[in-house]
This record gives sequence, C-alpha cells and structure tokens, in this order.
Amino acid sequence: MLFKKYDPLKKKQLQILDSKGKIVTPDLEPEIDKDTLIKMYKTMTLGRIADIKALQYQRQGRMLTYAPNQGQEAAQVGSIAALETTDWLAPAFRELNMMLYRGIPLEKVYLYWYGNEWGSNFDEDIKVLPVNIIIGSQVNHGAGLAYASKIQKKKEVTMAVIGDGGTSHGEFYEGLNFAASYDAPLIVMIQNNQYAISTPRKKATKAETLAQKAVAFGIPGIQVDGNDALAMYVATKEAAKHARSGKGPVLIEAVTYRMGPHTTSDDPSIYRKDEEVEAWAKKDPIARFKTYLEDKGLWDEDKEKELKEENKAFVTKTFKKVEQSGDTVLEDIFKYTYKEMTPQLTEQLEDYKAFLAEGGK
Repeated sequence: MLFKKYDPLKKKQLQILDSKGKIVTPDLEPEIDKDTLIKMYKTMTLGRIADIKALQYQRQGRMLTYAPNQGQEAAQVGSIAALETTDWLAPAFRELNMMLYRGIPLEKVYLYWYGNEWGSNFDEDIKVLPVNIIIGSQVNHGAGLAYASKIQKKKEVTMAVIGDGGTSHGEFYEGLNFAASYDAPLIVMIQNNQYAISTPRKKATKAETLAQKAVAFGIPGIQVDGNDALAMYVATKEAAKHARSGKGPVLIEAVTYRMGPHTTSDDPSIYRKDEEVEAWAKKDPIARFKTYLEDKGLWDEDKEKELKEENKAFVTKTFKKVEQSGDTVLEDIFKYTYKEMTPQLTEQLEDYKAFLAEGGK
C-alpha cells in the first residue's frame, strides 16, 4: 500500500517528521523500540563528530582525501536500521554512518581514508562491502549479491547506495535492470544530495524525480524526505519486505543535502549560494530526530552534553591510534585487488620497488 500511495509519478514525498521534528503523518509512525531509537541517534551524532574531525585532520595534512557526510545522517541511519544484520550493504564512498551502525569500528573507517588498506578488512560476520570509489558499480555488486541470495534460497536483502550523480552512469541501469529481470532481492537507495560534485541534479537529468526511474524497470519506487530518519526507516522496511518476499527490487530516492564539499578536494562555494546552504541547515536531520526523542521522553540536555563529550574524546583517541599505526606496507597496495596477485600486479610491484631503490626519481 505504501508504494501505491507514494507512487513516484504522483510526485508525493514520504515524510513522517517535519523539519521541526514533529509528527505530521501519525498513521505511519513506526514502532521502533527504545534501544534501537537511541542507537540510531548515537550513531548519527558520532558520525557527525567523526565527519567534522576528519575534515579538520585532512586540512591539517594528517589524512588523505575524504568524502564528508554531514547532512545525510538520517538517510543513512534510518535506512540501515530497518534492515536485518543478515542483509548486505554495498556502499559507495559516503556511507560512514551506515558502516558505524553496522558495527564497523571508526578506526577502520579512518584507516581507509588515511591510506591504509587494512581499513577495508572487516570482520566476516559484518555483511558490508568495502568502500567503492567506482561510481555506479556498487549497484552491479549489489545485484550480484542479491541474485546469489536468491539462488541459495537465503532470506537476505542487499541494499546498494548511490548518489544522484551516479544515476547517470550506465552501471545504475544495468544493475537494476538485471535485478528486476530476475526478481533479485535488491534495494537501491539514492542519496540525492542535490549535487554530483558541482553539477546540480536539475542539470543532470530531465526526470522530475529520481524515484520515477523505477518505472522503466517495472519495479516500485518511492521518494522520501531523506532528512527524516523515521520516513527512511518506514520506506526501507517496506522495501525489504517486498524484496524478501520474492517480488524483486525497490528504488528509494532519499532527498537530502550535502552540507559540506563533495570531497576535501572540492570548494562548494564556487557553485552554490550560501542562502541555499542556510535553508537546508534548518532541515538538519539530527536536530529533528533529537526533538522527536525528547518529545517521547527518551532524551534530554544532560544526556546530550554527556554524549558530545564522549564522542569528541572517542574520535580524538581513535585517530591518534590510526596515526600511530605506521606507514602503509607497500605490498598491501597491490596485494588485495584480487584473491591472488595477477602477473601484471606482481610486475608493477617489482617495478615500483626498483623505482624506490633507485631513490624514487
């Protein structure tokens, strides 16, 4: 019923919490237990602090290029919280909060952006693929995982996450078309943060919504207020139920905003106005979720103050540990692309060793 009511061609966006954190669609408010609600909020707030600090570390020359997440916490946490731990996540490169919620240590995330390959070495019981820089290919990976789950008759769902700009890449269409054709249990969540680096969404496609692209695949699609954690939870829960029952993929468009740069190599002030950023700041996903928890009697300012101090101390301690991990081992850069190094990679490694032996000139 949810997908019929919020059919993307009707141009109706799913929202449960308004920008002030008040319930506007009471009949859709999900029944989420207290512990899960608190975990969602703590993950979002830790992600925010870790994100801000990562940007600072990079500016200080202590971390490599980093892709900020600020403003997209609800789109990430609301969706991943609705999935089972047995479900798969095929991320792109801006899914810090999803990884934290799934139990990937912040240390691993920081190690990755620090340039250490061990940042991608997750515990086997955590069903999350490594960061994927190749735009769009995570949809193909997700489609493959979902199809494998179907063949093995496992009640698993895979969520692949992509940005609005990624929906202009061929892999987005190829992966979804494959999954739709074979009724694979795949959810593709578009984090529509309004910009593909500097290209605004309205210039990247003439489609009025990205959710309506689902029509071409013959699958359900829904546009959601991506700054509303509850709406993201409800949409993903329904999508997972649909996919898990053998009915095939679902496309979710989370309408949100990237408050910071595309990466630390980007200057967003060149292509967007301060007024636009300020308007979106008033829709802050963490602030509205905090209000919701306070209204339910689950949160207060004393807890907030304590959490902020804990997060700051934890993030600082974690990054110091990363810095003390030492330089990346040269072999690691070549070693983990495939299960076994190919002859070409072995040759490249030996050539680079010779290059360094000669002084690196």
